[in-house]
Amino acid sequence: MSNDTEDSGSVDSARASFDRKGPELRITPRHGLRRGTTFRAAVTYGGSPRTITGSPIVFGADYGWQYTKDGAFVGDEPNASRTWFPCSDHPSDKATYTFHITVPGNRQVVANGEPTGGSAGGSSNGGPGIATYDWRETKPMATYLATIDIGRWRFHRGRTPAGIREIVAYDSTLRRGVRRHRTFALSGRITDFWAREFGPYAFTSTGAIVDNVPHVGFSLETQTRPLYGFVPDPGTVSHELAHQWFGDTVSVRTWRDIWLNEGFATFAAMLWTEHTGGRSTYRQARGEYSTIPAHDAFWHQSIADPRRPTMFSAAVYDRGAMTLAALRHRVGSPTFFRLLRRWVAIHRYGNADTRQFVRLAERVSGQRLGHFFRAWLWAKRKPASFTTG
Repeated sequence: MSNDTEDSGSVDSARASFDRKGPELRITPRHGLRRGTTFRAAVTYGGSPRTITGSPIVFGADYGWQYTKDGAFVGDEPNASRTWFPCSDHPSDKATYTFHITVPGNRQVVANGEPTGGSAGGSSNGGPGIATYDWRETKPMATYLATIDIGRWRFHRGRTPAGIREIVAYDSTLRRGVRRHRTFALSGRITDFWAREFGPYAFTSTGAIVDNVPHVGFSLETQTRPLYGFVPDPGTVSHELAHQWFGDTVSVRTWRDIWLNEGFATFAAMLWTEHTGGRSTYRQARGEYSTIPAHDAFWHQSIADPRRPTMFSAAVYDRGAMTLAALRHRVGSPTFFRLLRRWVAIHRYGNADTRQFVRLAERVSGQRLGHFFRAWLWAKRKPASFTTG
């Protein structure tokens, strides 16, 4: 946080001492803790959340807590959650969340999970009213997937065709665009399709948060309902909702494994194109493979170990998607989708890494795939052919 203070800290309700060095907060309990025991730490804090700017990780784009004309747009990947609440800001540290957010009475709040109540009332001095909104996410969630978004929202509530609860919140200025693009219906259809292809939906609701912040320029797979800074098209919706399986349900063990999120979601967008009458994933991916020459820097990166400055490079997304399209072609669609469903089921609500995926792919397919994955994921050169291996 910026200009923030920690007012108090406690462990198991007993006041504890604490100190801070840079972004790290260290809490020292009054009495020692036995290894392996469960304890509850509480921090009371305050301050002004800040926007991260100029980070080379995301190519100079702003992210984190971004102030808007009517509130806030909060997209934290990879490490901005720490700017607005105390946390171990790493995808391996998942938790459930309860939010209590108080805002001016002419604003609303949307967050992860489900609304669980809240109250609204006037201020004691006769000025503008205030409102408190409560939201709760009961399934484990990585810190960067947490969001609370403040604005003048309109809500569309209902269920997908298959019966999954759906909540779409959108900026009131985007009403026409949201209706024209049928964001609610599109999100519902895509969620149901992914549930058939990738396995049962793991959360209590789906949907979207659609804000009017053109300067943001990105979307994010915030758990239960993706966050968009614009009215999204089908490709964007299919990508972000696929992350509910690949990234949210199954989170990466470390950021080194980020292709397991972005390559999978990019492949899923190809799959939605195929499903809705477009070219097959094989033809889409092979076409892209053919158009990028071997000397292009696109190929000179190991996407299974992308390194900090290039963890969100185009290669992580697109070469990752090509890997999956080539794998589908090699092992056959029935085996490939059985692999994806097994992957999600085995690691549901947990974390996993690339080597685990490779081992599972070999086990499910009955094939030796070491050379294939080395060529596609680790080698810093273009695979010799699209079906290398």
